Amino acid sequence: MTFQQFVFYFLAAILVFAALRVITARNPVHSALFLVLAFFTSAGLWLLLEAEFLAITLVLVYVGAVMVLFLFVVMMLDINIDRLREGFLRWFPFGAVLALLMVTEMGLVLWGKYFQPDSMPAPAARPADYSNTKELGRVLYTDYVYPFELAAVVLLVAIVAAIALTLRRRKDTKYVDPAKQVMVRREERVRLVSMPAEKKSEA
Repeated sequence: MTFQQFVFYFLAAILVFAALRVITARNPVHSALFLVLAFFTSAGLWLLLEAEFLAITLVLVYVGAVMVLFLFVVMMLDINIDRLREGFLRWFPFGAVLALLMVTEMGLVLWGKYFQPDSMPAPAARPADYSNTKELGRVLYTDYVYPFELAAVVLLVAIVAAIALTLRRRKDTKYVDPAKQVMVRREERVRLVSMPAEKKSEA
């Protein structure tokens, strides 16, 4: 076993352990912290695959922004854990089938090289000045430009839907009409009172 293989299996074991702890930890804060560990180990695996740009993007975007937001929401909200676990047994069969399907798909991807013909050539070695960031941008905006634009439209629809759900009218919410604010006159809001500058003392 080479050193690179040892590092891969070591990071993969940590990743699997962190992923299991994300769904088995009782404390939501601990689950979020284990998810941070999973992101870091995934970034390490991407570094082994020579995808430095994706690795640093995962650390900066997900660990630096998304997980901070998750921790902020989890720690600020009073989440009723017992109520969230009421439907666990009801949805457990569906979750188990879905997990089995995902494990099967990942197994086929990892062991796919045994089903490939022997005539398939090995990937060519990259030169020293090879930039995976440039190659990623070229492939993303040429070969996969339509799926990329479709994903952008889906995210835009999700953002608009989230804003629409947040801005729905509630009975206990006070609203301000900007049109009425603009039409307000000075005489209705300001009253000038004439007062003497000095008060004469009575001798």
